[in-house]
Amino acid sequence: MNAVIDVQHLKKIFHNETALQDVSFTIKKGEIFGFLGPSGSGKTTTIKILTAQTDKSAGNVLLFGQHASEMKQSQNRKRFGILTDNSGLYTRLSIEENLILYSNLYQLSPSAVKEALDFVNLYAERKKKISQLSKGMIQRVTLARAIMHKPELLFLDEPTSALDPVNTQHIYNGLRKLNAMGTTIFLTTHDMSEAEILCDRVAFLHKGKIRAIGAPKDLKKEFGSDTITVELKNGEQEIIENGSQDAEKLFQWMQSDQVTRIYTNEPTLGDIFMQITGSDLV
Repeated sequence: MNAVIDVQHLKKIFHNETALQDVSFTIKKGEIFGFLGPSGSGKTTTIKILTAQTDKSAGNVLLFGQHASEMKQSQNRKRFGILTDNSGLYTRLSIEENLILYSNLYQLSPSAVKEALDFVNLYAERKKKISQLSKGMIQRVTLARAIMHKPELLFLDEPTSALDPVNTQHIYNGLRKLNAMGTTIFLTTHDMSEAEILCDRVAFLHKGKIRAIGAPKDLKKEFGSDTITVELKNGEQEIIENGSQDAEKLFQWMQSDQVTRIYTNEPTLGDIFMQITGSDLV
């Protein structure tokens, strides 16, 4: 397996409090991998360890086959982009000026700034100063900065938490295009619908431990019930087994034109998380 990220038995302790305990996972090249969990579950701590912003207490963390600490070197840092809750933008400068400064650090072409602004739907607002921006706009600027150099690996910590539905969809479309071009994406979120839309695989993180990991469709199959709901024209809803044992019952309803709608009782990722942990993704 061509692993871009390989984490084995990761542990992190802050002031005698364990934030991560025995966390292990791998992410293949080209995957969009989601870390699902509520605030305080250890998602941001994991990203900070992977990006060498904080040290691990124990375990092994490899990025592109190298120890995470080695990725601090400038030639390696060009291989990934980061979006976190710490923007690090110059508030007296405009959106465009901030991105030009960043593009110069990476010796990017002038077109890279426009491409990044188009990616986050901010080209028309490029002359606005950072101090004038809403939280959602600042988040879009930091995302533009993170993807400007077309990194091989992109870390996104709650990337759409402050965005409206229109810009959220715009970002989703852009991330899919970036992924199709070969960028591996590590995404943390407590938004289960976002994970279902974007992710190839997800891990449920709860109180510093991974409770389940897999493709959304596989997790739904594993933790869902094999039943269907039949909505009848008289307003009643009948839950039946999705198999031969209830096939005759369904046939009779359909033959007598009583059925309005049929749907499977597939759980959401949020339902599965609650089933596993007894907690909600908030």
